[in-house]
Amino acid sequence: MKAAVVTFPGSNCDRDLAVAFERAGFEVTRVWHKDSTLPAGVDVVGVPGGFSFGDYLRCGAIAAQSPIAAAIQSHAARGGYILGICNGFQVLTEMQLLPGALMRNAGLKFICKTVGLKVATTNSAFTSGYAKGQEIAVPVAHHDGNFTINEDGLKQLHAEDRIAFTYSQNPNGAMADIAGVLSANRRVLGMMPHPERVVDAEHGGTDGAALFAALMGGMALA
Repeated sequence: MKAAVVTFPGSNCDRDLAVAFERAGFEVTRVWHKDSTLPAGVDVVGVPGGFSFGDYLRCGAIAAQSPIAAAIQSHAARGGYILGICNGFQVLTEMQLLPGALMRNAGLKFICKTVGLKVATTNSAFTSGYAKGQEIAVPVAHHDGNFTINEDGLKQLHAEDRIAFTYSQNPNGAMADIAGVLSANRRVLGMMPHPERVVDAEHGGTDGAALFAALMGGMALA
């Protein structure tokens, strides 16, 4: 399986994400935001955390207009997998590949700590390696992680079982404690916490490893 990890000016988790994919067995290619195409045969695109373009205008807004954005959108349209983490989640909402928006944290402060996440659904290639309701420990590091969506959109997410993760103790004011959501076809996941930072016990934990391993296994069976 092949993964492509995109780098924007200001990305700072792109190498971490590439390593997490590699540890799960993916062949990884790094992609620059000015590229207009993805490598041939790519199965999953990783949109990493960081501060793309300095978070000017809105977080992810400029990155969503980069030359590579059209290729990412085309990849999604043909049923490709996409994982957006933290700033990557913000980029995917700006591309309208995922619903809602990420607003300023309720406490108006940058949050950097490990939080408890509850697995809200196992019905996706990303989350099938966990048990529903399982609590995992994953770091967050964001200033604009307050997931916001209108009432009808929230009802739709619940009805379609598209909430991937929720916070055990909400750190940022996110609506319905939402930490990650899936697209309608369940092949695009955006999440604010950083699973790529917990794939190695020597770095403090391995609770994120199951996400990458499950993705590899799920895609191989697809």
